Amino acid sequence: MSDEGRLLAGRYRVGALIGRGGMSDVHVGTDTRLGRQVAVKLLKPQLATDPAFRMRFRQEAQSAARMAHPTIVRVFDAGEETVLDASGHEVQLPFIVMEYVEGRLLKDIIHDGPLDPAAAVRVLDGVLTALEYSHRAGVVHRDIKPGNIMITTSGQVKVMDFGIARAVSDSSTTVAQTTAILGTASYFSPEQAKGETVDARTDLYSTGVVLFEMLTGRPPFRGDTPVAVAYQHVSERPVKPSVINPKVSPALDTVVMRALTKDREQRYQTAVEFRADLEVAASGRVPIRKEADAATALFGAPTGSLTAPELALRQLTEDDTVARTQRRPPVLWIWAGIIGVVVIVIAVMYWAFTLQPQAEIPSNAREVPALAGQTWEAASAELEELGLVPAKVEESSDTVAAGSVVRTDPPAGEIVDVTTTIQVVVSTGSKPVAVPDTTNMTLDQAKAALDQAGLTAGTENRVNSPNVPADVVISTAPAAGATVQAGTAVNLEISSGNVTVPDLLGLTLTAASDLLRAAHLGLNPIPQPDGSCPAEEGSPVTHQSLGPGEVPQKSDVTLTYCAGVAPNNGGNTNGGNNGGNGGNNGTGGNEGLGLSDNGLPIADGNR
Repeated sequence: MSDEGRLLAGRYRVGALIGRGGMSDVHVGTDTRLGRQVAVKLLKPQLATDPAFRMRFRQEAQSAARMAHPTIVRVFDAGEETVLDASGHEVQLPFIVMEYVEGRLLKDIIHDGPLDPAAAVRVLDGVLTALEYSHRAGVVHRDIKPGNIMITTSGQVKVMDFGIARAVSDSSTTVAQTTAILGTASYFSPEQAKGETVDARTDLYSTGVVLFEMLTGRPPFRGDTPVAVAYQHVSERPVKPSVINPKVSPALDTVVMRALTKDREQRYQTAVEFRADLEVAASGRVPIRKEADAATALFGAPTGSLTAPELALRQLTEDDTVARTQRRPPVLWIWAGIIGVVVIVIAVMYWAFTLQPQAEIPSNAREVPALAGQTWEAASAELEELGLVPAKVEESSDTVAAGSVVRTDPPAGEIVDVTTTIQVVVSTGSKPVAVPDTTNMTLDQAKAALDQAGLTAGTENRVNSPNVPADVVISTAPAAGATVQAGTAVNLEISSGNVTVPDLLGLTLTAASDLLRAAHLGLNPIPQPDGSCPAEEGSPVTHQSLGPGEVPQKSDVTLTYCAGVAPNNGGNTNGGNNGGNGGNNGTGGNEGLGLSDNGLPIADGNR
């Protein structure tokens, strides 16, 4: 049955589903009484079957509602609504009305890949600020994980679900139900995994897990079942984040490893202490742990907090009513004991920090070999020899040759169990791309189009063209639409803006004009008669204004031809214009030649 459109408590209208988790669904909603947008979290109906949970849920919702801080998602209201399920039975539907926050969950951001160390520090600073406030208010979150951390559109950190985890874990629900509700065990503290009581330091361990995942893109421990992951939290030491992501500094390694200490007495005790070390690491300096505080706490604490043996020691040094029989003042022995304890503590610290993990790998474990650059066949054979199961995954790569291994998951150097499946990512080469159509683009536009397609501009070959403007692309090689590998050089044929004029001397005026007007030249012929020389049959060109060679497109070419009067061959002339054949055949001779409108010579006829 859909919850959208339902009215809760007579005022909260349930809208579209915007999130889903192991213990609840989150909808956008409207507070019809105040006219504001809210987020409505509908808990799973099976939780409400436990009366202890309902009571605990109300108490924790009230505690969470009292917390008002910019880094904590506000809780406005909570309650239970009696609804009918799909079979028509009445069920209790617990709900929480919270502040509506626009942004992305941290788990979705991490899914895109590891965060930059500086960005991870900024996010964790906001989480620690929220925990500092809640711990001072006496509220332990118990379920710090990326799915409960929101990054707003303005970059602000918001932590949600305060008190809900406690309501679940303190009720009488079964372990199986609790595990299903609280989700993955990847963020459990060792004390949670062992079923011990939890306190503020539990939240700080989970925060350390979140920092590890932001820096590396994966939690410190992984397994096939939640029980296997919880076991690793209790018994196994995580690798340093820099082993997975070389961008992580040694300073951040130190902060993460202290936050993930198994013994809660040895990890960060407060969110303030955690944040102080984080700020030091962000500045590039390795935080120095101050162990001398332990001696100060033992011998310098107020009397009201001293144990009986400690109080007795103080009385020996300060109470004058105690009879002393020693010749040497006992205070010297006491201070000698203090110095001895400090020396022992320092020695133990030095031993602990210099202790190297056992180099030998258990017989049932294997170290993932470095396979990058090998072929799939060689890599799979090497994994099978180690008792591991190779699984081929293909992806394109601009840097690794086709058929070679890009990386493995788990990565090289990680210790895994025998028969673990190792994903071997094999390169298929650069991703094929289509050559864009750059015809009629300017040279700069064509280069930009090729760059955007992941290709490069090759040689530039300038050719003559009668109609394509200068510096405009005529064609490419490979041709537009051809599929090539990314990074391929595409040669460009570009218009020079010129055409080549042939040698026209000796051609008839008509042939020369037609040739200049032809499609491959596109020039403009201009006839120019020359009266200084006699006209000839066919009017051959005697001079061209633009000689053979390259000229700009659509240029004018003046064609000069002879158009003068032909000489009189022994007959009478008619005013200098008639060429005669005076005595031939008793005729009066031919009249002289005239000129047409376009300057071409024509004969008037014979007489």
